[in-house]
Amino acid sequence: MIPGIGTVVNVATVLIGSVIGVLLGNRLPVRTRDVVTDSLGLVTLLIAGTSAMAVLDDDLSDYVGDSAPMLIVLGSLLVGGIAGSLLSLESRVESFGGWLQSRLSGGASSAERHRFIEGFVVSSLIFCTGPLTILGSINDGLGNGAEQLFLKAALDGFAAIAFAASFGWGVAASAITIIAVQGSLTLLGLALGDVLPDAHLAAITATGGLLLVGVALRLLRVREIPVADLLPALLVAPLLVALVGALR
Repeated sequence: MIPGIGTVVNVATVLIGSVIGVLLGNRLPVRTRDVVTDSLGLVTLLIAGTSAMAVLDDDLSDYVGDSAPMLIVLGSLLVGGIAGSLLSLESRVESFGGWLQSRLSGGASSAERHRFIEGFVVSSLIFCTGPLTILGSINDGLGNGAEQLFLKAALDGFAAIAFAASFGWGVAASAITIIAVQGSLTLLGLALGDVLPDAHLAAITATGGLLLVGVALRLLRVREIPVADLLPALLVAPLLVALVGALR
């Protein structure tokens, strides 16, 4: 199978789902769209919880010790969050979303602009921070098959329908983020020649689960956590695992 085909299918399902969602969303009252968004927030919270439980993974505990996994996740969020805030990742992502919105629908009102940006940011984070994104893309690059990305594509397609019904065309713009993130990880898989060790992947999965909690809180309108600023934590997590493992 051609490396990258999983990302191509994923982008296609998101675009198709976004079109269906926009067409459907225009026929739905605001209250119904809010209910859809709340439902997605609750489901995202469920997915986040199951991913975060990877902090209890046996492979991770065996590699770094029983007491270290929680500290590794904490350290990843702290170091990653500091790095992300210094780099202003959240504002950069929002600015990129605003630039896309002005290019695609320049005459939109301020409320529509905010809706576009929020749809782009939230859907980009949800579509690109899960464990299937990382492992699926790397395995696709290694030539091990794209089954995981095909599964993710199906899930993202249905999610895009729901998100686009609430946020509009900003969800479709997230396809650019999917291409950039998953395409880069697929190329990384081609370069690595092997998958990440289970302990490192568990740390990434647990950290990504907590990032999804932040996304869920945004969807539920509980708190606007700058999740994009925390994205470097996904890079810090495996580095901390390697460091702690080497010091044991």
